[in-house]
Amino acid sequence: MTKIISLFILDAVFCFTFFTVSYSDINLIQTNCKKTPFYDLCVLTLKSDPRSSTADVPGLARIVADSVNAKAIATLNQISALLKSVKDPTLEKALEGCIVSYNTIIQADIPVAIDAIEKNNPKFAVQSATDAGNEAQACENSFAEKASNSPIFSGNKAVHDLSVVLQSIASLLL
Repeated sequence: MTKIISLFILDAVFCFTFFTVSYSDINLIQTNCKKTPFYDLCVLTLKSDPRSSTADVPGLARIVADSVNAKAIATLNQISALLKSVKDPTLEKALEGCIVSYNTIIQADIPVAIDAIEKNNPKFAVQSATDAGNEAQACENSFAEKASNSPIFSGNKAVHDLSVVLQSIASLLL
């Protein structure tokens, strides 16, 4: 009987500890995401990554940076696929401009942001995240200037909005 009570107490302590940690992780995510203009996107992005369960604020920023990078790569791949079949020269020119924008995001902006987060230099992370968002917006704007409908609107919006979330979280590190 004593063993059963001991196991029950041990189990209760373990569950209490586990739920406290889980609650505090969710609380950290929610608290920081409330400081961004895209709360739902922020929470969804962070909760979908298992690293968030043990992350501090710089760790959350890194997770969002990785998400921006993944979405930028997916959008770049979509642009490349569209370029293979496009017949409209106006649309082709806009997509080619987007290739430049997305290469900048993937090869410069996000790597600089990640490096800045890892080196505790949030000022550069904020600037790089801002640059990434501006690149995605410039890509989207190129379709309006050419009177074409954007075939990559959702990718541009996701990269832009995630970049704003990254910028907001990195700003908390200043």
